[in-house]
Amino acid sequence: MEEIKKIVLTGGPCAGKTTALVKIMEHFSSLGFKVFTVPEVPTMFSQGGVDYLTDNKTFFYEEEKATLETQMSLEDRFLKMAQAYGKPSVIVCDRGTLDISTYFTSEMWNKITQACNTDTESLRNRYDAVLHLVSAADGAEKYYTNVNNKQRKEGLELARQLDKKIIKAWTGHPHMRVINNHDNFENKLNRVIKEISDVLALPQRIENERRYKVVITDQLPESIESEITQTYLAAEPGCEMRLRRRVWKGKQVNILTTTKKVADDERIETERTLTHNLYTSLLGQADPYRHTIKKIRKTFIWKGQFFELDKFIEPVNQLITLEVKGVEEREDVHFPPSVKVVEDITGNMAYDNYNIALKK
Repeated sequence: MEEIKKIVLTGGPCAGKTTALVKIMEHFSSLGFKVFTVPEVPTMFSQGGVDYLTDNKTFFYEEEKATLETQMSLEDRFLKMAQAYGKPSVIVCDRGTLDISTYFTSEMWNKITQACNTDTESLRNRYDAVLHLVSAADGAEKYYTNVNNKQRKEGLELARQLDKKIIKAWTGHPHMRVINNHDNFENKLNRVIKEISDVLALPQRIENERRYKVVITDQLPESIESEITQTYLAAEPGCEMRLRRRVWKGKQVNILTTTKKVADDERIETERTLTHNLYTSLLGQADPYRHTIKKIRKTFIWKGQFFELDKFIEPVNQLITLEVKGVEEREDVHFPPSVKVVEDITGNMAYDNYNIALKK
């Protein structure tokens, strides 16, 4: 049976999901993939008379529980159809199960998941990738509208808050990618296609993300902090294998990333989630010529752009780098006021993690 990939397309209000879904279907169908799309359950329910703004607590609990049950059931049915199809398939979910958790308290979420015989970790692991499209309310305000979604009632600030809550809900997924807003919306759509192509292990053009050496002068925007331990494994020439353990709020995830060049300007990158036992076992294959890297990472959105700030602890301890994801070469980077750029290190291999780890 051919491998099936299940991907969540999520994000804050007015993020471009509807247009992205059309682009995904057209692009990957033309490459020979069967593309299934799981519809957004809350929108279906709202159109059917469900009132998510009700003050009736009993009714609210039952409709949210029904939303989760229906979401899981729909996904399971689509998976069975994809398996029966028997050819390369992609299932794209218009929002996923963890989106539901952002609209009420953690206590109610725990009650609902228990009633559905599941939990947050199990729900997160249902998907091969999560693509979060940043709301137009953050960095592309002039495009924020409710014309194509009459269920959208929130204003700009509430939309920004909801956008960040959704990111927090999915944090910890090994292949979660945040898709920036762009001056040209087509660039945002192209980034979606690129990230799905990575999940499908299709050859991709080698690109350098915009990266800077920085100092922090004040408090950063609201961010998610995690500890990262990165170990490179011995690998054949032209292939890079990286073990990464990410820890946040007492939780951890282990990922094996393999990158292989297939041409001078193309590479294939695959990611695999590992059990703790397998992670520990693979540490025995560590590259003897490279140190283990330890760093603190803070991720945040500023003016519609997604940033990763890394403060290195080992083997260097006075280096802070800032990477902005998915910004085109001619686009401006919107730096937060608390970030002072020391040097643009985009494409500077001396600051590549693989070379930082090299034992001198």
